[in-house]
Amino acid sequence: MINRILIRIKVVQLLYSYLLTRSEFRIVTAPEKSTADGKYAHTLYLRILLMILELAGYKVIPGAKRTPLDSIGSANMLAASQVAKALGADLDIREIMARGNTGIEALDDVVLRLYGKITSSVAYTDFRKKRKVELADEVKLWTVLLTTVIQKEPLMQEAARRDEGFTLAGYNQAFSMVVDTLTNYYDTNATLRKARTSLELSLEKAYDLYHALLTLPVHITRLEAERIEAAKEKYCPTHEDLNPNMRFVNNRFVDAIEHHPQIEEYGKKHDIAWDSDYFVLKQLLDTIRESQIYKEYMESDSESLAADCEFWRALLKNVVFPSDALAEALEEKSIYWNDDLAVMGTFVLKSIRQMATKGNREAPLLPMFKDDEDAAFGARLFDFAVNNREEYRSFIERFINGTQWDPERLALMDIVIMVTAIAELLNFPSIPVPVTMNEYVEIANYYSSPRSGQFINGVLYNVANYLREEGRLLK
Repeated sequence: MINRILIRIKVVQLLYSYLLTRSEFRIVTAPEKSTADGKYAHTLYLRILLMILELAGYKVIPGAKRTPLDSIGSANMLAASQVAKALGADLDIREIMARGNTGIEALDDVVLRLYGKITSSVAYTDFRKKRKVELADEVKLWTVLLTTVIQKEPLMQEAARRDEGFTLAGYNQAFSMVVDTLTNYYDTNATLRKARTSLELSLEKAYDLYHALLTLPVHITRLEAERIEAAKEKYCPTHEDLNPNMRFVNNRFVDAIEHHPQIEEYGKKHDIAWDSDYFVLKQLLDTIRESQIYKEYMESDSESLAADCEFWRALLKNVVFPSDALAEALEEKSIYWNDDLAVMGTFVLKSIRQMATKGNREAPLLPMFKDDEDAAFGARLFDFAVNNREEYRSFIERFINGTQWDPERLALMDIVIMVTAIAELLNFPSIPVPVTMNEYVEIANYYSSPRSGQFINGVLYNVANYLREEGRLLK
């Protein structure tokens, strides 16, 4: 029901937002020109990062036969550290370890003592009591340990002073740099988790919109029923006031939706009501009453569920969905809904037609997703795009004509669209290449600049051919 067209749009939107707001986890590079303090700070900064790995039991020296914590072995209480695991997997850190010559051996005599002080500290004792440890908890622990235990440890200071480039300012600066690196890493992951959560929420909200649009005719009809009753109470009611045409109010489709078991159950758990939107409903009702569709329906003699379904299907498609009043109301209700109207509106019309065709007042509504594969599609696509974005961008830059396009000046939205498209090309073998290409060109035409669709089509075509030649794209 929430189809892959909408899911792709959501992934592109959330990836764009994530790339705008993320904080990169980057190992600080050595300064080209710096003071003695800055040079020593960077040297010690790298050693401290490697020391965190050693404290967790990692071998950071290539070919080393032993580590400072070999005597502890499998009893190492820091071995499960999420921070150490992330550092150990970081490509920059792995490259630094592979090069060697880091001088980490200078801290060998300190590591075992620090391990003992860390594991016996109040901060670590409190940390161990937590039933569920989040990354934020561990980052906070390490920042506390760095500044209150490791930085102030006399043996650490003594080992640092043995370096000929030692400066006290550089020593303190190094610890600040490590704290900033770990904090930025958490910020990045927190932003990523928030983006994933937002993706799930936006898809749930899309399904809310499906139900809200289905129940909209019910609320509009109630308002018309109230208007009719009020007209009867006028001081001098007309014949028409006293004998109104009740065809609109007694619409069978509206009655079926109002008492549909699935909608009633969904409404108990989700806020999809229009009760507080009197002026929006009135605007829509007035527009409906002026429409030719309404006038023809009120004069018709045809009475059936199918006819009543078709009436509301025509009204929603031609009068209600295109109205500015509805667009403004949806924007106020949810930041997600305006972009979802086109797709969800299509499925509302499909559901109405199914009810008309089957002649069943309790015809099942469309499920949130067609199947489990579609349900997982958005999260998988987002993760593939995020985790491989640098590699996918390198494919894009390979096929940009530098005389016409500066890779550094490409619109971020264009990059996001192409990265997401490449993620789909490489990781979803059941989706044909032309389908992927066409879908993302359409997204570019709608969300990016006027020239983006043609540009993106050309780049993706070249990337797809390159990936086939490399044996990576096999469909």
